Amino acid sequence: MPTPDLSPEDLCRYSRQIVLPELGFEGQKKLKAARVLVVGMGGLGAPLSLYLTAAGIGTLGLVDHDAVELANLHRQILYANESVGRSKLTEAETRLKALNPGVKIIRHEERLTSRNALNIINGYDVVADGTDNFPTRYLINDACVLAGKPNVHAAVFRFEGRLSVFDGRKGPCYRCLFPQPPVPGTVPDCAAGGVLGALPGVMGSLQAVEVVKLILGAGVPAIGKLVVFDALSMEWQTISIRKDPRCPLCGAKPTIRELADYEAFCGDVMPEASVEELKAKLNRKDDFLLLDVREPAEHALANIPGAMLIPLGELPKRLQELEPYRSQPILVHCRTGNRSATAVRLLREQGFPGAVNVAGGIAAWSERVDPSVQKY
Repeated sequence: MPTPDLSPEDLCRYSRQIVLPELGFEGQKKLKAARVLVVGMGGLGAPLSLYLTAAGIGTLGLVDHDAVELANLHRQILYANESVGRSKLTEAETRLKALNPGVKIIRHEERLTSRNALNIINGYDVVADGTDNFPTRYLINDACVLAGKPNVHAAVFRFEGRLSVFDGRKGPCYRCLFPQPPVPGTVPDCAAGGVLGALPGVMGSLQAVEVVKLILGAGVPAIGKLVVFDALSMEWQTISIRKDPRCPLCGAKPTIRELADYEAFCGDVMPEASVEELKAKLNRKDDFLLLDVREPAEHALANIPGAMLIPLGELPKRLQELEPYRSQPILVHCRTGNRSATAVRLLREQGFPGAVNVAGGIAAWSERVDPSVQKY
């Protein structure tokens, strides 16, 4: 495949990195020819995609299916206040194109699943994991190993960040480090446990560094290393990770040859109701609570009558408002089902056994039940 030439604008735009001996003209051409997939356009994906775009990655794929929430903005610096309620990928593409029009943006506005992961990942050279849940992390890891792609992984929680590059061809994979997922409920997510806003900026930027190094073939990538950053103590640790020869995915005798049900593997099977079931409950006037965990701007734009609005970011502090419904069914919805799934996990952990996710959210409601509800 021919390496694309650099235009006069490219030479000017990237001049400060072209002068690096480890990069040069040929390195910049490699970046321009590269295809990188960023999964998750949240706290990690925002700075990561900005720096990859600025660096001149030729094609940048983005995977996300959610809308911007007000509670995102303290860490997801790709978005602005007026982005709240809008599609993350629509907003991201606008911002990234404004930064560098020469980068091709491919939007995958869908949830990454076992059905589509390999088809999406096979179209890229490097994958960067910016997700925040264990089922998707295992899914990305397994798909990357099966597809023969490097996985630049990072995770953040409270004041701690972690980074590694998993590549089963050259070193350990995510399963070598974590053979089994944690018991559900033992590791709270950022919605429940919190995260320092600047921390994903640090770790997302490091992901961008590792992606660029992999494309250039420069330096020593973080394969076989887990880099841990403690922002409170301002201390860094590098922990060696060994490839597990018994790993069922990348070991000497692999037994995993296809993608699986990762929610079931992580013990995170989500109780769900369809939008048709929700409609039937409303028509029968069943005794239940319909909880909307989107942002107020989204609720004003499109809503299901009778829903109680508590944005996901406010839910941990407002659980007392749900006390009258502790022993009743609580059907939770958002735009597409991602935030509501997080809310259901939180509610069940806090003793609300009737919490159920409305699969597909208000988007599915608009498509299959009430087309008069505004799509956004």
